[in-house]
Amino acid sequence: MRVLATVRQLLSRVRVAPEAGACSDTRQPTTVRKRARVPKGHVAPPAPPRPVLAALASKFVRLEREVLERFRPQMQQAIQDELDALAAAQGQAHRPVCCDRPMRHHDSSRKSWLSWAGRVGVRAWRYRCNLCGGERYPLLEALEVEPGQPSGLLARMLGLLGCVASYSLAAEMSAQLLGVKVNAMTVWRAVQRLGEAVARHTEALSRYHADSRSQASESAHPPDVVVATVDGCALGMQVRRKRRQRQSAEEILPPLPPVEDGQFREVKTGVLLLPSERVLLSPDRRALVRRVLVSCLGDADAIFNLLWAALRELGWIGPQTTVVLIGDGAEWIWKRATMFTNRCEILDFWHAMEYAWDYARLQFGEGSRRADQWTARLARDLKAGKILTVIERLKTLAPTSKESREALDALVKYYTDNASRMRYDEYLRLGYGIGSGSVESAHKQVVHARLRQAGMRWSPEGARRLLALRLLLLNGNWAMADQLRMVRFAA
Repeated sequence: MRVLATVRQLLSRVRVAPEAGACSDTRQPTTVRKRARVPKGHVAPPAPPRPVLAALASKFVRLEREVLERFRPQMQQAIQDELDALAAAQGQAHRPVCCDRPMRHHDSSRKSWLSWAGRVGVRAWRYRCNLCGGERYPLLEALEVEPGQPSGLLARMLGLLGCVASYSLAAEMSAQLLGVKVNAMTVWRAVQRLGEAVARHTEALSRYHADSRSQASESAHPPDVVVATVDGCALGMQVRRKRRQRQSAEEILPPLPPVEDGQFREVKTGVLLLPSERVLLSPDRRALVRRVLVSCLGDADAIFNLLWAALRELGWIGPQTTVVLIGDGAEWIWKRATMFTNRCEILDFWHAMEYAWDYARLQFGEGSRRADQWTARLARDLKAGKILTVIERLKTLAPTSKESREALDALVKYYTDNASRMRYDEYLRLGYGIGSGSVESAHKQVVHARLRQAGMRWSPEGARRLLALRLLLLNGNWAMADQLRMVRFAA
């Protein structure tokens, strides 16, 4: 009986698969997700409320905007009245001269332009030369305005916005900050006009100080030591000189061919600073009270001429002044360093360590503890001034691969060629510094922050003008823009 009972239990557990077609529901069984057990007494938190904006701006903001809108027309009218007074006095001014003779008055016409207070204009006299046919508007030249375009203070404000942010973003900022609505092309035009004026002034100053007959700025006590760091970074350039134009609004231009790699030019940047103006923020960190930046597009001679001009303008160069030049070992830097009679050449410590790290990774493995220990010992010896000992020790090493052998040979050659520039213990004792971090930071502020945003490509003229504006701003000399005469062409 016990056996039969056991058999019945086994048969009850057997399941027979259904025949094909016997079940009309062919869906796969779904997994039932168990609900999390909620402890007794638990109360769910309330749903977060939707944030609500204030119905109006603050009372003071509304007050400011109302006053601005109320008096802007009055300011515009005051500017217009002054312009009308200047226009009425045109006949009393001397006639312009062309081809060695006074030009004759031809006619007059209404010319208008955009100011920060609104659109203003004047009836300007036009003079024409009988010999060459040249034309001039003396009143517009005296006012330094360009008909139809932002001029005066507004043009300089747009130039400031355009050298800080992209042209489309600068146009939006103009509407929010100045209350003047312009498009991106208007900002671009202001940057080109003002940037060309700044670039011409900087280049003319460089040519002036390059002449032996020029006079430097007088300084009663020129510094004993000036540190100069020089380096370069790549900038993407435009491949096509001219933009394509549609013949009609309906025309669809074909896609452009792909751009090959290598369309880059080097922006060379230099930094001047005084070792005495370094401030110790923490035991391992220092900050600069003042620095002077110079930059140009690709010309090694030009960057050193700009450094020389800046030194003479600041009064930082004298018969006893030592110029400490810190570089990454590039030959073009050391060849032009000879222009400074009293100089001290220093190889950037971190560039020297990069060569050591290249060998350590290949010899001991990427991120290995032995590589860290080896490079740490080498860094201590370099800072202690043991460059000759380091070179002799490197020559005794036995690389384990062809790649590590090539890296070691490059390391030994680099240190041997620059051994006289690697007396780091002496440089640290004198307070000169051994790194080019100041120029690396300058690259980020002068070039990367504005000219190396995603997808940006530049013409040589556009990069030159924008670099000139950024240097004027970063050196704290933007007030000089009011004294420069904006160039009256766009490209």
